[in-house]
Amino acid sequence: MNNCSQAPQTDLTRAAAERYLESWNGDGMDWDSWVGEAQLAKQEFARLINASSDEIAMFSCVSEAASAVASSIDFKAPRNEVVVTEAEFPTIGHVWLAQRKRGARTSWVPVRDGRIALDQYDHLIDDNTAIVSATHGYFLNGFMQDIRSIAAKAHARGAKLFVDAYQTAGTTPIDVKAMDADFLAAGNLKFLMGVPGVAFLYIRRELIDSLTPTITGWFGRANPFAFDVKGLDWSPTASRFDTGTPPIINAYIARAGMQIINDVGPAAIRSWLETLGQRLIDGGDARGLTLHGTRDMSHKTSTTAFLVDDSHAVEVAMRERGIIASARGPVIRLAPHFYSTIEDVDAALDVLASVVRTS
Repeated sequence: MNNCSQAPQTDLTRAAAERYLESWNGDGMDWDSWVGEAQLAKQEFARLINASSDEIAMFSCVSEAASAVASSIDFKAPRNEVVVTEAEFPTIGHVWLAQRKRGARTSWVPVRDGRIALDQYDHLIDDNTAIVSATHGYFLNGFMQDIRSIAAKAHARGAKLFVDAYQTAGTTPIDVKAMDADFLAAGNLKFLMGVPGVAFLYIRRELIDSLTPTITGWFGRANPFAFDVKGLDWSPTASRFDTGTPPIINAYIARAGMQIINDVGPAAIRSWLETLGQRLIDGGDARGLTLHGTRDMSHKTSTTAFLVDDSHAVEVAMRERGIIASARGPVIRLAPHFYSTIEDVDAALDVLASVVRTS
């Protein structure tokens, strides 16, 4: 029940890791195949979000991806405003705050009752806005934003849109073209059935030539294997956002995890998770638990959060009773995935209610 934090290991992802280890052990070095696997992982992520692989860059984490995007934005006054939601995972907020030394100013879209009202963007986005940073799914309680509408508001004032899809990739269909997003990032250790240490960034093709991130490395070059220490030639694709040596073993595992999601199908996954999410809401009510955030499954991921007195203690107590949940601040999060059952959800709610009563 903690897919919002870490997916379980599968036979396919374990086999992918072993393929790399066998290659390393048997061949010592098979650089062409290893780099090729990283490219295949980009292709799988592109398939997931309706993009092309030449619009995808690879990083070790979303923090790095967001920082690379931020470094490519010119915060020259007057267009130096960053509109950020209070629902961002802290790392994203920190990335934009760190740009203040480059002239950026930050404005915050407020969270009220665990949600963000769409009209709050109207008060903040203006002709001085350089970029809007809008999480797709709120990490604390699963509230899901209407990215297409936010993109329209940003683009109408000449601003770009960065989307953190870490909490939605793998649980709901994502189409970056339909969303009209300029940038979209996601890592793999949560609903994409992967591990820490690998993340992907989509960059709209029409923007690529105009962007030169200062966070870079040799894989960002047009020809990394030219080994030209004095030449800063930029790749013509999104790989200009790549940095150093790719996280190879992580890429093996990431591709296998995303294949699972793509094969099951995000639309089918979303349909089942709406059922489980509603079961969590209704079941929480029936057991006297206090929901955090929206009850509307059309604006919600499958993650359901309940207010508790000591979330860490509740997480530990639940684990001792065989249920892995996820503590965040004042809430305990229950986050099923496509393989979860009604019985799994009910069992988790029973244990949570029992722990809350006795704590």
